[in-house]
Amino acid sequence: MKIKTFTVGMLATNCYVVSCPETLEAIVIDPGLDYSPEAEQIFRYVNEGSLKVKFIVNTHGHPDHTSGDGILKKKYGVPICIHAKDAHLIRDLDVESPPSNVLLKDGDTLRFGNATLKVMHTPGHTSGGISLVGENLVFTGDTLFAGGIGRTDFPESSDSDMRISLKKLLGLPDFFAVYPGHGAASTIGEERRVNLFLQWL
Repeated sequence: MKIKTFTVGMLATNCYVVSCPETLEAIVIDPGLDYSPEAEQIFRYVNEGSLKVKFIVNTHGHPDHTSGDGILKKKYGVPICIHAKDAHLIRDLDVESPPSNVLLKDGDTLRFGNATLKVMHTPGHTSGGISLVGENLVFTGDTLFAGGIGRTDFPESSDSDMRISLKKLLGLPDFFAVYPGHGAASTIGEERRVNLFLQWL
């Protein structure tokens, strides 16, 4: 599995292009683009690698992770995937983002070429937040960051849900790489050791 990170938008969202090196099938995770020109770097990377984009995946429905959905869907004509409990956040946004058309649930599998990511429902930041679990890595959206956790002071946030979700993530092996929605990558083991926000669990 090959991972390319693009930092996009005013909130410095991590947009990931994840691809299968053997088949060149790919997915785009969290295209939180503020401006159309930001998409050009993604288009260029996809073109230069002859990648075949199969899905657009949102880890949750906040606009700093979804605002580029429409641009990418128009370019590639592929489904937008989001957890069913966050689908309304896309519908309610006053942005150029078409409705999601694959509603995810816990345990679903996203396949692109020989690569797979399993959907883990990790609510707390939003009610439909998800993490995407691979063989030795996890994309955590705005649930777990390097040295931090997602905010729980939004209308659809929940401290109790966040606590459960973080425990689920900490059930993964220490060697798992963590690719968060913002900031630097880390590992489960590193966060277990140094992330002060996890001491409340």
